[in-house]
Amino acid sequence: MNLKFTKMHGAGNDFMVIDGISQSFALTTQQIQTLAHRQFGVGFDQLLLVELSKVADFKYRIFNADGSEVSQCGNGARCFVRFVVDQHLTDKHEINVETASGIITPKLEENGLVTVNMGAPGFAPSEIPFVTDAISTSYSLEVGGQHLTIAALSMGNPHAVQIIDDVEAAPVATLGSQIEVHPRFPERVNAGFMQIIDTHHIKLRVFERGSGETLACGTGACAAVVAGIQLGRLQSPVKVTARGGELHIAWQGGNSPVMMTGPAVTVFTGTITLI
Repeated sequence: MNLKFTKMHGAGNDFMVIDGISQSFALTTQQIQTLAHRQFGVGFDQLLLVELSKVADFKYRIFNADGSEVSQCGNGARCFVRFVVDQHLTDKHEINVETASGIITPKLEENGLVTVNMGAPGFAPSEIPFVTDAISTSYSLEVGGQHLTIAALSMGNPHAVQIIDDVEAAPVATLGSQIEVHPRFPERVNAGFMQIIDTHHIKLRVFERGSGETLACGTGACAAVVAGIQLGRLQSPVKVTARGGELHIAWQGGNSPVMMTGPAVTVFTGTITLI
C-alpha cells in the first residue's frame, strides 16, 4: 500500500500528517511504530489523521510514536489547520475540529501563526484521571523515593506539572518516565517540568506519554501556564519557551478557554510504501 503523507512540526514537536479523506487505509500499532522510527521510518512524535466528521468540519485523531491513540495534541492542532488549508480541503481559515475530548477551533492567522481555542482546563480528579481523596491546586507525589509537589489537570489529556529551579538540569528522561506510569494516573500522564522566569515567561520541558520528551508540547504548555496561574505564580498571557520554539498562552481563569498561539510548519511531503 502506498501512503501519501506530509511531515510537519509545531515548535519542533513533529508529526506525520495523513489525509484520511482522499485515501483509505488502516494502520496497525506495529506499522505506526515503524513509521515513527527515526532511522527506519519517517520519524515523528505523533501521527495525525484527518477524517470527515458528522459534527464538525473535520475529525482529528492522534497516535503516539508507540502506537497508542490519545485524545488531544495542541501543537498537532495547529498543524492540522495549516494542513487542511494547504491541501485545499477547506477554504476556511478558522475551523471546528472534532477530537476525542471535544470540539476545538484552530484559526490560521494572517501572520502565519495559528491560534487554537483549547477549551477549559479540567481539575476534577475523575476528569484527569488522577487518584486522590480531594481536589487541590497541588498534590504530593512519591516517585522513586522522592516526594514531589505537582499540579494535576486535564487539557484534553492528563498532565502533571512541577515547578523546578533549572529546567536544563532537570532529569526529564528518568523522572519523567517514572511519573508517566505512576499508578495514581491510571491512563498514564504527561510530565511537565516548568521553570518560572517571571510572571509572564516560563521555560518548559515535557515528557509525553507514549513518545518521551518532545521539543515542545502544546497541551503541556497550556497545562503549565494554567497551573502557574492557579498557584499565583503566573499572570496571563504567558510566553512559553520550549526547546523547539515559543508558544504564547492566555487564560482568564475559571471555565474560560485556554488560548494557544504558535507556529505550524510544513517540512516535506512524500509517499511511503507499507508492507
